[in-house]
Amino acid sequence: MTSLAELLETKPILLADGATGTNLFQMGLEAGDPPEEWNITHPERIEALHQSFVDAGADIILTNTFGGNARRLKLHKLDGRVREINAAAARIARKVADAAGRPVVVAGSVGPTGDLFSPLGELTHEVAVAVFREQMEGLAEGGADVMWIETMSAAEEMNAACEAARSLGLPHTVTASFDTAGRTMMGLEPGTLGGALPSGEDAPLAIGANCGVGASDLLVSILAMTEADPDRIVIAKANCGVPQVKGGEVVYTGTPELMARFAHLAADAGARIVGGCCGTTAGHLAGMRKALDEHTPGPRPDRAAIEAATGPLVAPPADAAQGSDRRRGRRGRG
Repeated sequence: MTSLAELLETKPILLADGATGTNLFQMGLEAGDPPEEWNITHPERIEALHQSFVDAGADIILTNTFGGNARRLKLHKLDGRVREINAAAARIARKVADAAGRPVVVAGSVGPTGDLFSPLGELTHEVAVAVFREQMEGLAEGGADVMWIETMSAAEEMNAACEAARSLGLPHTVTASFDTAGRTMMGLEPGTLGGALPSGEDAPLAIGANCGVGASDLLVSILAMTEADPDRIVIAKANCGVPQVKGGEVVYTGTPELMARFAHLAADAGARIVGGCCGTTAGHLAGMRKALDEHTPGPRPDRAAIEAATGPLVAPPADAAQGSDRRRGRRGRG
């Protein structure tokens, strides 16, 4: 097993993997089917996806478990198989990582429950902790090195997931999706993310942003995080460009060149872990690997530099929107 903390000490910037869902659709997953079931029914396809990312140079691969908690799996009548599915997913990733010939971290992907917390919904802190703990037990059993809590929007849910990881003695990271005018769907701003999470010895190994509405928007979120707390290890895992609907399908507009520029800017913005989310293929990731390997540190970018390199913001912060289009992007471990 590979410690994320130790690997961070050996490299200035780590490369995390790309998309899960959008790549699995290209491999035959049907809309509406749970990707997590493929850990049992098509493990060879999940292994092939992990292998493609490792071959492209990824230092971190995420398990195929974004929706692997009981609340999400219940939608597919799989909530009685949480531990089995998560353990299987971690074992698949573990097999690829162990055969890589270099250190590769297996990160157990832990996405949101999809439920609202009380008083807006029925989910309580105690129930959420139990739900996340069950999933994490399976991931740990299968050999995950770190719990990768991702695409979160509510501070209550992040803290419940962190508590579950701590209760099991597991290292963990947290990323949120800032897809609503520079905030999460529940109103959290990137600069306040660190303060909304446990501190001191209980603090996550890293915090950051993933998914959202595009590379430019995510980079602006990273600037706010690294400005608010320069000592934090920050993760930047952006969607591959901006999603567009073409012929009934969601298509991501990003090229390997765009994602390479994103990687350069993320590094200069202070991110220590850089990767891709929805739409990011192994080809995109190879371009990011090359960019990071050849990166020469430059000045800290501002919004103008980001937009010049990666395009205009899709959903800029409300105080800077100036009437621009505030379209929402597709959410999830795409």
